[in-house]
Amino acid sequence: MTSRRLLKAAEAIREVVAASILTELRDPRVQDVTVVGVKVSPDMREAQVAVSIMGDESQQQLSLRGLQNAAGFLQSRIASRIEARYTPRLQFVIDKGIQHSLLVGEILEKIKRENDEPEQGELNEPKTSEGDSHGSEEANPTTAAEQTGLSESKVSTTSTSESQAAPSDPPTQ
Repeated sequence: MTSRRLLKAAEAIREVVAASILTELRDPRVQDVTVVGVKVSPDMREAQVAVSIMGDESQQQLSLRGLQNAAGFLQSRIASRIEARYTPRLQFVIDKGIQHSLLVGEILEKIKRENDEPEQGELNEPKTSEGDSHGSEEANPTTAAEQTGLSESKVSTTSTSESQAAPSDPPTQ
C-alpha cells in the first residue's frame, strides 16, 4: 500500500474510533479521552491508537484498560464502516504530547515571571567590569579617563539617592 493510502486509512480509523468512543461506548471507566492519532502497519493488520486522557495517572490507567477491553467492539465498528481486506487489531497507547506541552508552558511562564521581576539594585547600576576598563585605558587613555569620571559621578548620585531612599523605605527580603 502507498503511504498516502495508509494515511487515509489511519484518518478514517481515527474518525470512527473517536466517534464510537464519544457516542456509543458505555464503559464508565472511559472518561475524558481524546483520540489524537492513529498509526497503521503497512499490511493494515494492526493499528496503534494514540489517546490523550485527562486526569491523574490512576485515572489514565483505568481509562486505558477500559479502552483495551472495548477494542473488540471498536474493531467491529471499524469493520462495519470501512471496507478493507483486514480489520486492524487496535492497540491503545497514551500520548503524553499534550501533557508535555502544558508542562513546558508552565515552565516558560515561570521563567517569564522571574525575568520580569528585576532584583533590587539592578535598575540604576551600570554593568561594567574592571577588566574592560583596564584594557581600554591602555588602548585610549582619554576615553578611559572620561569613562572613569563618568562612572564615579554615577556612583556618587546612586549612593546619595540610595541613602535618601533608605530611611523611608523598609527593607524587603
